[in-house]
Amino acid sequence: MTNTRAVSRRKFMEGTMASAASLGLLGTMSANADEAGMKRKIKVGLVGGGGRGRMIADFMLKHGGYEIHAVADYFPAVTTQLQKRYQVDPSRCFSGLSGYKKAIESGVEALVIMDVPAFYPEQAAAAVDAGCHVYQAKPFAVDVPGCLRQQATAKKATEKNLCVLVDYQLPLDAGNMEVAKRMQEGGVAGLSYILSGGRSACWPDPVKGATIENLLRQGWLSHVNLGGDNIVSYDIHIIDGIMWMMGKPPVSASGLSRATRSNAHGDRTDCGSVTYQFGDGMIWAHLTQAHQNNAKIHNLGADLMGHKATATINYWGKALVHGGSKQYNGKVSGTLYNDGAMQNVHDFYRCITEADFTNKTAHRAFDGTLTAILGREAMARQTVLTMDELLKENRKLEVDLSGLKV
Repeated sequence: MTNTRAVSRRKFMEGTMASAASLGLLGTMSANADEAGMKRKIKVGLVGGGGRGRMIADFMLKHGGYEIHAVADYFPAVTTQLQKRYQVDPSRCFSGLSGYKKAIESGVEALVIMDVPAFYPEQAAAAVDAGCHVYQAKPFAVDVPGCLRQQATAKKATEKNLCVLVDYQLPLDAGNMEVAKRMQEGGVAGLSYILSGGRSACWPDPVKGATIENLLRQGWLSHVNLGGDNIVSYDIHIIDGIMWMMGKPPVSASGLSRATRSNAHGDRTDCGSVTYQFGDGMIWAHLTQAHQNNAKIHNLGADLMGHKATATINYWGKALVHGGSKQYNGKVSGTLYNDGAMQNVHDFYRCITEADFTNKTAHRAFDGTLTAILGREAMARQTVLTMDELLKENRKLEVDLSGLKV
């Protein structure tokens, strides 16, 4: 398959585990700047003032090695709130679609991108072109052209000695790391089948107005061209986890999906099932849904099943190895949403100050996001679709920006 990173599972796992070990476990990570090895303050521009954006900015201030130098959000009222919250000079507070460009021009060293996923590839590319490091949320793209652009941006960042970090958390959990270690040691021999699931709540589904302005808060989650659909915007956590464990993407997918909510305004689906296949024939079945129905399917978890043992990785639940010679009964990680993000804030600072420009999370995000998009498209088309076919199509999801404030 073209355009993906050819990394052996062993080499990938060894690199990931070494990186995780160098950071330490989440529970031992310090939020104190001195203990975290602060060398200097990094000037940050925050793009996107929603809940996630404020949380990451708060964590950066808690870390102590960052200064919120500029803020930008499409909505002026939100920009004003950010200005007051972080005591930013009003001359470095921007709104509108081009606010991120002005934040870059204000003299920041790093751009924190937390607004609408459809905009991430353009924003990240602009930041790296301007010589800025990038910390961005997931998913880092919603279509194939966006993934390819993000891949090119990550490569350019490495060439320019810049960091690009994608804020995934599951591989940073101590229990998941232990499961990965035991799998690496042969704890699940004859790996042949994977079962995973994503079970989100019902996302806001507002009526689209004369423009898409009212969708730029949380309404983008219900529109595929803005958020990528549920499998891309939510399930990406466990898909990234499987990319972390496997070190390679699948080669094909088939499946079905449907929208079942009444009075649907956006085009996102409510439930679906996709079956992936890897090059060696291994099968991976994934269930996705956005309902408040108390379903018992995995919620951002996966079972990796071998001949005599099964390994389970989880975002919300317990990580374990059941059966075989490497059994492990881990604990439930109830604080990974916060702890993983704080660890990434710490790691971003380390990468910048210690000149680690490998940008591993961005390259893994390329494989993971393409895999999620492959699943979305295979389910929507109700057919078998290969990764090569998806890449060859290179179909862009258009976003109508007419009538919006520049």
